[in-house]
Amino acid sequence: MSNSLFRTKKISTILSEGSDADHGGGGLKRVLSMRDLTFFGIAAILGAGSFSSLGSAVFNGGPGVVILFVITAIACAFTAFCYSEFASRIPVAGSAYTYAYASFGELFAWVIGWALIMEYSIGNIYVAFSWSDYFTSFLDKLGELMHLNLHVPDYFSNSYMEVKNAIKGGSTNPEILSAWNQAPMIGGLRIILDIPAIVINILITYLVYRGVKESRNFSNIMVMLKLAVVGLIILVGGYLVFSTGATHNWLPPDDTGIRNFMPNGFGGVMMAVSSVFFAYIGFDAVSVLAEESKNPQRDLPRGMILSLVICTVIYILLTLVLTGAVNYRNFEGVGDPLSFIFEKQNLNIGWMQFLVSICAVVAMTSVLLVFQMGQPRIWMSMSRDGLLPPVFQKIHAKFNTPSFATIVTGLVVGIPILFTDKTFVLDFTSIATLFAFVLVCGGVLLIPRKEKVQGKFNLPYINGKFIFPVIIIVAAAMAMYLSKNYFSDKIDFSFEKKVDAITALIPAKTTDSITVSAKLEEYLVAQHDTDSAFIKLTAAIQASPDAGSKISVAKDFVAKHDATQSRTNKISLIIFWLIMIGLGIITIIKNYSLIPLMGVSTCLYLLTGMSLSNWLWFGSWLLLGLVVYFLYGYRKSKLANTA
Repeated sequence: MSNSLFRTKKISTILSEGSDADHGGGGLKRVLSMRDLTFFGIAAILGAGSFSSLGSAVFNGGPGVVILFVITAIACAFTAFCYSEFASRIPVAGSAYTYAYASFGELFAWVIGWALIMEYSIGNIYVAFSWSDYFTSFLDKLGELMHLNLHVPDYFSNSYMEVKNAIKGGSTNPEILSAWNQAPMIGGLRIILDIPAIVINILITYLVYRGVKESRNFSNIMVMLKLAVVGLIILVGGYLVFSTGATHNWLPPDDTGIRNFMPNGFGGVMMAVSSVFFAYIGFDAVSVLAEESKNPQRDLPRGMILSLVICTVIYILLTLVLTGAVNYRNFEGVGDPLSFIFEKQNLNIGWMQFLVSICAVVAMTSVLLVFQMGQPRIWMSMSRDGLLPPVFQKIHAKFNTPSFATIVTGLVVGIPILFTDKTFVLDFTSIATLFAFVLVCGGVLLIPRKEKVQGKFNLPYINGKFIFPVIIIVAAAMAMYLSKNYFSDKIDFSFEKKVDAITALIPAKTTDSITVSAKLEEYLVAQHDTDSAFIKLTAAIQASPDAGSKISVAKDFVAKHDATQSRTNKISLIIFWLIMIGLGIITIIKNYSLIPLMGVSTCLYLLTGMSLSNWLWFGSWLLLGLVVYFLYGYRKSKLANTA
């Protein structure tokens, strides 16, 4: 059984199956040039991340979130080299799934294919929600200019779960309250759904169904418009930051009043990892278009790397403009950060607000397009291998697209729009993509090195035998230099236990606030704590004028020092360093190449910023995938049946 589970697929076999020969009715058209692939990469990367999740990243990390963008860009760059190596060897559809099949074997190929559903399909749910937010905002602004009522009712432009959770949390947001209170009811159920998000998903699915050439032309036009407007945002916003003397916002005061580029510390920066990484999701979608590329072995690597470099520069400049124009704390709950900085209370440029809304609609339409193209091609590859029913590889006789898989993708994106929300989707997507990146970089380590071929991408081989262990030692030394107790803190959970104790003293519904506040003060005084955080908490509670304010101070402390998240981060970092030590030892023995080693390392480090709920949901999703695999794929697999 284990032999069939981990049986690898020969690259020659994959190439023969992914050639221009027929697959279920006809081959895919090779119409994409390097420029097209670069534009597809920019279309996927520069979208919802910059126009929506960037606000959340800035709020958590402050101006210092630029550092996380650089770290993430480096991780993606190493990963892009590894994708490029695979793409030059295996220029067929399937992306990381196909690459895993050639290196790790069938079980890992299935797992990564299942995980990629979260990147492309589920990730598109978040993009559809963000698109809806900007589109309705655009209609409102257009209505004001034309003196028309173009407003979409709030109950038809928000997701039910988002509104329900916000109301449960005591939200005072007028849009949320309007959606909840004015929604029509059927049998006691409020009818709240995001109609614009549903409509754009249907339109994009139709466009992808019609063909890649039509999608390419549409995408290229949108990318050019998007780059022009983003460039204008950087120029206008950057000029105003310097001309108004707002550069002091790049060094905002932290909780102690000291000006700091990272006001919430590096921990605050790492809290933004899901938002920042989501901004980069999509560069690997270029590899899915291998069978539709004119010269995939040359153009795919160039398209991925070029789009990654361009978008990284843009993200850094955008972040500096945002954090310079407005204090980072003001981005709490802001879903349209690029438009937000031009509002009256900030830079006050109305025409830029309107222009950004148009650009955002264009940007996220192009992201939807690229992701919606990626998923059907992965399913098509899995179907060729027998892991999914044959109908998923069916290619339309006229449009030469994976028609059935495209329709299923539209349903997978469209149906959850009715019952999910943005926050859940954001975290779910980021962890799955990082997991896929780790396997792609690890896969390059396992396949034999190839001879250099003129005109094709060749991953430079740098022997990591001595360099990689030295990098690990230097990284550990720097961590200890910056924080003397770095490693001892990782195995000390006393802080989290005290936070748990304080949390336990605060009931969900406080009926006797005097007793509760007295217990809080008694506990803190009895600890004789030397930790600065608890010293400040004790002083703040003692200085509070009444019982209610004492409890409020304690609640704020508990919210800021999430014990569960802290434990998860510590355990993740312990596992990370153990893996690094093991990888360093294996590298000395196996002479592994440095570039894929750095890809594995940087992506694993980014995974340490994920929360416990992220891991639990991701684990549940993978478990469901394994059930599907053993019920169908394991028995129907072509490799298993030809063994």
